[in-house]
Amino acid sequence: MAKHKGDSIHGWLIIDKQAGIGSTDVVNQTRRLLNADKNGHTGTLDPFATGVLPIAFGEATKLIPYVTDGIKEYEFTLKFGSTTDTLDLTGQITQNNGKIPTKDEVLSIIPEFIGKITQIPPAYSAIKISGQRAYDLARKGQDVAIPERQIEIYKLELLSILSDCEYKFKVLCSKGTYVRTLGADIAKKLSTFGHLTALRRTKCAKFDLSHTILLENLKNMSYISARQSQLLPLLTSLCDITVFAVREEDAAKLRMGQKISPKAYPIANIIGQEVIATHNNEAVALVRIEESRISPIRVFNLK
Repeated sequence: MAKHKGDSIHGWLIIDKQAGIGSTDVVNQTRRLLNADKNGHTGTLDPFATGVLPIAFGEATKLIPYVTDGIKEYEFTLKFGSTTDTLDLTGQITQNNGKIPTKDEVLSIIPEFIGKITQIPPAYSAIKISGQRAYDLARKGQDVAIPERQIEIYKLELLSILSDCEYKFKVLCSKGTYVRTLGADIAKKLSTFGHLTALRRTKCAKFDLSHTILLENLKNMSYISARQSQLLPLLTSLCDITVFAVREEDAAKLRMGQKISPKAYPIANIIGQEVIATHNNEAVALVRIEESRISPIRVFNLK
């Protein structure tokens, strides 16, 4: 997460990231373009990948985990017959001349990837192994042993056949899913090789392409105020969460990190839930409702 001396602004900027730039570079550029004091992204997109990259500013950074943990949607192109060390088009070819499956063969194995499955993240990934990034070890030629993890695929469909060897898919998946690995595993199931030639994130939690702006369009705006006006409200990331109005004195307590009594509030239907406490239509805190107390989880300082 990046912080420097700048304007105290709060909210979300949803960038349609283009290929060739890293997620951290997008964070740094948007921080400068909006003259913001603090911002951070909600999960890395590979440099070759494009699509929805939510950037949190100010107090919205406290909500990053709620976006990171959200469901993701991707469109990806899988090229059959060859694979690379990175499992995408940026790497060196390691296996070639594999068979090209038919459409019927591809369709027949898709159901095997729906639901909870395990996968081994690629060696060229940001996962830490003994304190070092896996991709740093891989670039040094070291063997990278990454344990398998369980992820969930909610939906996987074949969108189109782009050429004899390139198939375009759409996947709806849980956090932690590596689509590069998914592509390689699909190819392996078909007794061949495969690597991604395109990857585009179309949804990230509550955000989709309709919320996005290109970094170049942001740069073309002449004034900082115009760029800052592109921010979505802080609570956009939690658009389906219950909003709960509290009294001024209780808002003051929550802002200081103190618990408040629920006795004066109608909480019967929200016990056990996390909700947004507001005062005068301004977010005060993300709180947990219990029978005997209302406890702050994340406090927002929007002044």
